[in-house]
This record gives sequence, C-alpha cells and structure tokens, in this order.
Amino acid sequence: MNIRTELDKAIGIPDGIFLNDVELDPSAIRAVMINEVVPSDPKQDFYGGPDADYPMAAVSLLRSAGAPVSSIYDVLHMGVYVTNAVKTPKSKSAVDRTEIERSLPYLEKELSLFPNLMVVMLMGDVAKKAFNTISRKATKKNAVPSVSTYKLRNDVIYYGCIRIIPSYIMTGGNILIERSKVTMATEDVAKMLDLIG
Repeated sequence: MNIRTELDKAIGIPDGIFLNDVELDPSAIRAVMINEVVPSDPKQDFYGGPDADYPMAAVSLLRSAGAPVSSIYDVLHMGVYVTNAVKTPKSKSAVDRTEIERSLPYLEKELSLFPNLMVVMLMGDVAKKAFNTISRKATKKNAVPSVSTYKLRNDVIYYGCIRIIPSYIMTGGNILIERSKVTMATEDVAKMLDLIG
C-alpha cells in the first residue's frame, strides 16, 4: 500500500499538503513516531531520499537507542513508521493551531491504516497537541495530560489498547542544542523498541 495514494483516495490532497509517498505493508507496522512538522523542502522529509535531513535524524536516534538500522527503510522494516503531525511547512517559527487542524484529517486517517499498531510516539509538543485533538474528537478527553513532557516520561499512557509515549522533537536545529532532550528521546525510543519486541 502507498500511504500518499491511500490518503488521496480517502481525503484528497490540496496544494501545500505534503504526505509520505512510501510503499509499506500496513499490517507490519507496530509503532508510529509522529514528528512535529514537514520540512520546507519535501525532499528532506523522512522518505525523501537517503541523504535527507529528517531520515538521517530518525536513523541516528534509533541507532542510539540500540536499533540496528542504517536507513529509514530499515526502520520501516522493523515495523516503525515515521510521519509528521503537520503536513504543511511552518509559515512562522511556531506552528499555528490552524496548521495543526488542517493536517488532522490526514494524521487521523494515517493512524487508522495500521491494524496492528501497538505504540505511538509523540515527538514534541505539536505532535502531542495534534494527537490530543484526535483523542478529544473520539473520547471527549485528552489522551495525554497537558503537562510538561518530562513529568510524563515515566507514566504509562494508553489510548484504547495503544501505548502512547510522549517524547521530544527529533528533527531541527534545537536537537543539537538541547542534548539532555536527545538523551531522554533516545531512552523513550528504546522503550518503544522493547514494547514492539
């Protein structure tokens, strides 16, 4: 199945929305890592090419967590799909709520494609806000408490039977500055890898 094709059939793709153009077996996906926002250049996105910034960051994070991967396709073959909460590049330094809401139907449909999903990692506050909006729509409450991520790291959070792991952003320049967050994100990814065994 091609993710972009499935989302186009279900919702349509207007200009400015960037979706993963990747083939995968949906039944093999056991974990989804939701990053914050697509890059301004779609060729730098997770499935944009082997030397693109986003896949290099994801692979580096997974390798640090102990996964024997060297490409984003190795990650995919492990049963881990990586996507973005916001499917449009940032127009300002912060992501606006309207940008999150515009992308929600795509993220919600993406998550519904995986029948064997066990874990969702929320990589950053934008991913957490997007997932909580999906949760409120379905259950009338947030799946993830609205407190700082570091306070949630040892909590066990479920959305139905899916384990939710709030963590830190895995792309962008800030990860080079905030080394402690990289360390915590690596620990969170290791926890995800243990859960999907």
